[in-house]
Order: sequence, then structure tokens, then C-alpha cells
Amino acid sequence: MTTLIYGLVTGVLFGFLLQKARVLRYDKQLGALRLKDMTIVKFMFSTVLTGMVGVYLLADLGLAQLSVKTTVLGGNILGGLIFGLGWGLLGYCPGTAVGALGEGRWDGLWGALGMLVGAALFAEAYPVFKGTVLTWGAFDKITLPQILRVNHWVIIALFVVGGVSLFGWFEKGRL
Repeated sequence: MTTLIYGLVTGVLFGFLLQKARVLRYDKQLGALRLKDMTIVKFMFSTVLTGMVGVYLLADLGLAQLSVKTTVLGGNILGGLIFGLGWGLLGYCPGTAVGALGEGRWDGLWGALGMLVGAALFAEAYPVFKGTVLTWGAFDKITLPQILRVNHWVIIALFVVGGVSLFGWFEKGRL
């Protein structure tokens, strides 16, 4: 039950931050897709960097266990294409569509329905995918620090410095 409560609190907090950052707005979504407004890119990259530091810190302190999934390029590429197509057609990704619906914008309903239909279709197609797409480019449980044979904090530091530099570049209006 505690895990469910942590998940609920984290989800509510993330939704609150999505709303406060105004990334649930269609104009922000369209701006990101057209590379005119980097608000969403900065928000999501900030969450990735925060998560990266937090997860590895907790793992190093023995408070969490890192669970790396196997890398499957076929599934990642196909999933990314479907996700991108849906985001481009609708103007919302599934999470922001649900958030927009929560704010009372009914166009987000299409994204929420698309997410549910997509999940159902994937579940039905999984037996076929398991023997095809999900075997293409299948690697073991790998991480970037393992491939480069360096400590994970070296990679994290590079990503944080790169992210901060990218944010500065965005703020100067370069993109």
C-alpha cells in the first residue's frame, strides 16, 4: 500500500509541475514540434536529469535497486515512430493529453483514448511482436557507463553539463 501511495503522490506532483510549467497547452506542444518553443524540451530534459541523478544516488546509497531492462532497438524504433506520429497528428503526447483533459480541454480526450486503444492493440499484437519486432537489435541489459567502461557519475556529470549548456543555448534564442 505504501508503494501505491508513493506512486500517487509522485504522479500528482508531476501533474502539478506539468500544469505549472504550462506544458499541457496545445500552443506549447505545437511550438515544441515546430522547434520554436523549447519549454517542453527543457521541462522533460530537466526531469530526465533529475531522475538520473536521483536513481543512481539512491542506488549508490543502497536505498533502491537499479533494474535495467534489455535493449531492443526494433521495439524502441517502432514505438518511437508510433509515439511521434500520434503526437504530431494530435498535438499532445499521451501524458499531456490526460493533463489537458484534466484541465477541461476536451481535445485531450482523443489522446487519452488513443493511449488506451494503442495499449490494447499492442497487447493483442504482442504474440506476433514477440517473435519479430521485439527480437530486432536485441541486446543484453546494457547501460552507457557499461559500454564506455566508466563510472556512471562520469556519464551523469556529462549529461548535466550538456543539459545546462543546452538550456543556456535555448535561452539565448539559438533554437
